[in-house]
Amino acid sequence: MVEVETRIEKQAAGATEQTSDIKGKIVSCIWYMEKQGYAKETIRTTNGALRILQQRGANLLDTDSVKEVIMKQKWSDNRRKNVINSYNLFLKVNGMHWEKPKCKITRKIPFIPTEQEIDALIAGCNKKLATFLQLLKETAMRCGEAKRLKWTDIDLERRIIILNEPEKNSNPRIWNTSHKLTAMLNALPKTSPKIFGEGPISSLKS
Repeated sequence: MVEVETRIEKQAAGATEQTSDIKGKIVSCIWYMEKQGYAKETIRTTNGALRILQQRGANLLDTDSVKEVIMKQKWSDNRRKNVINSYNLFLKVNGMHWEKPKCKITRKIPFIPTEQEIDALIAGCNKKLATFLQLLKETAMRCGEAKRLKWTDIDLERRIIILNEPEKNSNPRIWNTSHKLTAMLNALPKTSPKIFGEGPISSLKS
């Protein structure tokens, strides 16, 4: 019994040490991304992908274990590609290597709703989300760009919106907005420097 208990204690200690080591390596990866200037959304996606792999039973220090977990998931091709790329970066930062699994993206023609359907969707949302969607409809800016907009970026009197923090190396842009969007923006509470608040974009996306 003493031998069995000693063995169990050693296994538990080893598992705890390994878990701590993996957490440290994830932190190293995220810190590397921040130093390299990766976008916050990319960092969030990478961190989330690594955590998901762990939750699904993958040992991030064992590439075969990770491959097995990825293989079992019923993810879309894009989701699978993002997870593979996230883990690939994790390995690179921590001086590890693997034979990257293949992931072919099947390109499809996207569903494009009619303007009436878009307007119906916007009309059915709460004030904040409806304004967010109307903004995307009129400007075609990325949702991350819209989420970062500040009250100082808009001129409600002249109905102008200026984007000075574009994503993906895009150029700054400026738009004239409709009276409808201007009224919707003007009706939002100004409780934060950012138009849509300081919370994460995930809630708006979902």
